[in-house]
Amino acid sequence: MGMLSVPLALIATVTAVDVLAPPDVHLGPFLAAAPAVTASFAGPRATAFIGAVAVAAQVAVAVARTTVTDLNHTFQIIALVLISAFVTFFAHLREVHEAQLTQLRSVAETAQQVLLRPLRERMGPLRLASVYLAAEAEAQIGGDLYAATRTDDGTRLLIGDVRGKGLEAVGEAAIVLGAFRSAAHRKAGLPELVTYLDGAVAADVDDETRDDAGRPRGEGFTTAAVVDFPDTETILRVVSCGHPPPLLLRDGRAVALQVDHPAPPLGLSGLVPSGFTAQSFPFEPGDVVLLYTDGVIEARNAAGAFYPLKERAAAWPGDGPDGLLRHLCADLLRHSPHGRLGDDAALVAIERLDDV
Repeated sequence: MGMLSVPLALIATVTAVDVLAPPDVHLGPFLAAAPAVTASFAGPRATAFIGAVAVAAQVAVAVARTTVTDLNHTFQIIALVLISAFVTFFAHLREVHEAQLTQLRSVAETAQQVLLRPLRERMGPLRLASVYLAAEAEAQIGGDLYAATRTDDGTRLLIGDVRGKGLEAVGEAAIVLGAFRSAAHRKAGLPELVTYLDGAVAADVDDETRDDAGRPRGEGFTTAAVVDFPDTETILRVVSCGHPPPLLLRDGRAVALQVDHPAPPLGLSGLVPSGFTAQSFPFEPGDVVLLYTDGVIEARNAAGAFYPLKERAAAWPGDGPDGLLRHLCADLLRHSPHGRLGDDAALVAIERLDDV
């Protein structure tokens, strides 16, 4: 019986006390609490069953005390029937809504798994690891994305976060990922590649005056960081489009790679005229670069404090990209209330293995 024992015990208690109560005391209205409580945790069938038991109990009280045709008991029975039918209907609506949310999240997660192909563990002189942490908030799956591809002389990596949630965000992430995978090995320079990605996002936003969600033109965008790792140089090049800065881990320290000229998010360059500029940073053998989405740094603990990624990454013991992500994921979930994130989060760690 499980949780149903609670409303059944309530019905039994109210019925027994009502039968034994003085003639001028009527506890029948308390029976309405039984189906109402049941609707809070059970489906429509269980709610209807408890409602029927409550009505039967009210009829039994009426027979024991006076008669079913007594005006007071008649109105109590009618009211209990109406209340039971009302809460059963809303239990049905809740069950339908939960089924829709479950299906929506399942479809979104499947689509996202198809889009986010696992990164190869080795790409040239790099060792990589990636992880995607889904939030627990109903079907509000995010548009976090990442991808990596080889070029003639290096490796290029993209990480981004599409504005919005659900299947719409997954669809927009597919546009960014498709554009990156088709052009990353063809565009000679990083600024040219990012210009191409920006054009792909902007074209999708500007197809209509408003999108399917009714948002005005220009509100769709993707924050992103595109990073180039040359095989023959101990550097990396970054174009940041409104995305959190990568962290460089070296000798027990974590340094944020803040670019001097950040660009607006992909899809918004037309609103804020500016070019895309790649900035170089040293990337020596043994160094690890951590890319992440804002679901990581915006995770809050029970006291409302944000997750201190830079400090926690610096405390990493240093056992490769896989170990770094295992360390951070476990720590992030401990930081979050009940081990649940409020937003999806993605992390990618890249280690340079050998000198040039």
